[in-house]
Amino acid sequence: MGKHSKDNLVEVEYAQAGTSVSTDAMGMREMQRRVYEKRDAEYLLVKAPPASGKSRALMFVGLDKLYNQGRRKVIVAVPERSIGGSFASTELKKHGFFADWVVEDRNNLCTPGASSSKVAEFVRFMEGTDDILVCTHATLRFAFEKLVPADFNGTVLAIDEFHHVSADLDNNRLGTLLREVMNGSDAHIVAMTGSYFRGDAVPVLLPGDEVRFTPVTFNYYDQLNGYKYLKSLGIGHHFYQGRYTDAIGEVLDLDKKTIIHIPNVNSGESTKDKIEEVGLILDTIGESVGVEEDTGMILVRRRDNGQVLRVADLVDDTDQKARARTLAYLVNVASKQRDAADIIIALGMAKEGFDWPYAEHALTVGYRASLTEIIQIIGRVTRDVEGKTHAQFTNLLAEPDAAQSEVTVSVNNMLKAITASLLMEQVLAQNFDFKAKRGPDDTSGPGELKIAGLKEPSTDRVRQIVATDLNDLKAKILQDDTFARAAIGNVDPETTNKVLIPKIIREQYPELTETEVEEVRQRVVVDSVIKTGEVREVGDKRFIQMANQFVNIDELNINLIDTINPFQRAFEILSKSVTPSVLQLISDTIYTTRVDMSLEEAMSIFPQIKPWMAVNGREPDRRSDNPEERRLADALLVVRKAAADRKAELAAASAGEEE
Repeated sequence: MGKHSKDNLVEVEYAQAGTSVSTDAMGMREMQRRVYEKRDAEYLLVKAPPASGKSRALMFVGLDKLYNQGRRKVIVAVPERSIGGSFASTELKKHGFFADWVVEDRNNLCTPGASSSKVAEFVRFMEGTDDILVCTHATLRFAFEKLVPADFNGTVLAIDEFHHVSADLDNNRLGTLLREVMNGSDAHIVAMTGSYFRGDAVPVLLPGDEVRFTPVTFNYYDQLNGYKYLKSLGIGHHFYQGRYTDAIGEVLDLDKKTIIHIPNVNSGESTKDKIEEVGLILDTIGESVGVEEDTGMILVRRRDNGQVLRVADLVDDTDQKARARTLAYLVNVASKQRDAADIIIALGMAKEGFDWPYAEHALTVGYRASLTEIIQIIGRVTRDVEGKTHAQFTNLLAEPDAAQSEVTVSVNNMLKAITASLLMEQVLAQNFDFKAKRGPDDTSGPGELKIAGLKEPSTDRVRQIVATDLNDLKAKILQDDTFARAAIGNVDPETTNKVLIPKIIREQYPELTETEVEEVRQRVVVDSVIKTGEVREVGDKRFIQMANQFVNIDELNINLIDTINPFQRAFEILSKSVTPSVLQLISDTIYTTRVDMSLEEAMSIFPQIKPWMAVNGREPDRRSDNPEERRLADALLVVRKAAADRKAELAAASAGEEE
């Protein structure tokens, strides 16, 4: 995938400032310094991208709490065993810190073994004098059943990949555990996540619990702009027809270190034979010439130049020992040696916490419903390493086909993939400090934009939402079906901005007053419009292109910004990326959701359609100037949508019975 791919929706360039990877006299990077400044907080929430150094930040804070804040123990919980290595014993004193992070072997519970023995070791640790333990989320949950919240008095409980927690207390045991520990002990909590979203509609924390946390946010722009080597990041889509295995060669650049994520076997993109899919991908690369016994790496000779590539297959799980050897090789060797691996093919693996610094291209087949999963996948290729100047995420998506019954699902998936990428653009862009403009001479300083008519946050809650939650709120907005259809269907921007967005804000934050809702709404719209705009300098003035308008930055006002749909680029992108027939299909599908006609009325009209088509030799067109033809076209769309919905329901029911 070239740096300037024609399929790219997002192309962001960074300054290579080196600030986020350089360390101070205590051995801390920029993000770690920010976290350490808040080390006295009882509840600390750290949002920072992959590779920013969250694990070491926790070590600095945990050791301070042990040595200087009277805490007795630090417990670190990670989602899976492989991530536990990030919290292994680490020498910190030689870099200037006052103590080393030491995890005794008996207190590393991220090693292979039965869960019952891990629980016993956890309870032993809680009753003994050892001070640091690392375990999985599962071990923490099971051990908690043997303990009471008060047993966590005097501890620091650190939860890595915090987006695994959920406020849905009926269905999320980790969330229940956290709430009970917070309410039933004096434990200090350090929550860390590399994701900005949970990926579903359920909040991570209940509002009453969330306000108890002190947030530290180190955003993607801070991280990538401060890298030494990586200069740019592209996010794009490539649309295909037929089977993805026939099209993958169009976007697979064999000169790039690549992770290929094939689709889940239950998805529409899957051929339902994951082993065959891997074989077809290998055939696309070239000719297999052998498999290394000790590493499991597949050697494939490229068809174009004869070079032998080293490919890891993490899909085939029929031989668990062989896959374990391959994983061990990737973790212990390929993460440190550039030539040790060239391509990784994965299904459900090589995402969260997986470290292959040399990876340049994440090629993902099929729509991913979880924004968390998307940001984790992108995080695999945004490591800073010498020789890598560009990172690329490509989503290979099936074009909707009018002949398929799942056309509505396909269209919705395509729209959500596009809007998810627009949201990622927001996450990756520079943050501005937006302030109210007080008069014509009140100009914007470095890193800030002053906007006439902008309301300043009037309460601490609004200030917190604006400072830390805008990306989560945008995710909620973009995942709302009503908003997605309205945004992409060119609905009046003021309706989008002043009706739909406030409605979603009220649902997300029911405790806010109408004044607070308006303050948050303005920030969401302003932040979104500015980040999707393009700033240009003309002489000594700066202009921003918002939609089709060029505006002097010093003349920005909230009324003007409210006339722009903050996410309208989605439809523009689609119009350039797919064929006219597919665009027509997308437009019809969106239009169908707004047709003011019941199924009963459509069915009563339906018998008139066939004779009309016999006379005119075509289907009725909803764009016709003839109102009767438009009425017939609407009826046809409503009936087809109902039929497709019914077929999808039957398929889902059938799948449920099989399970």
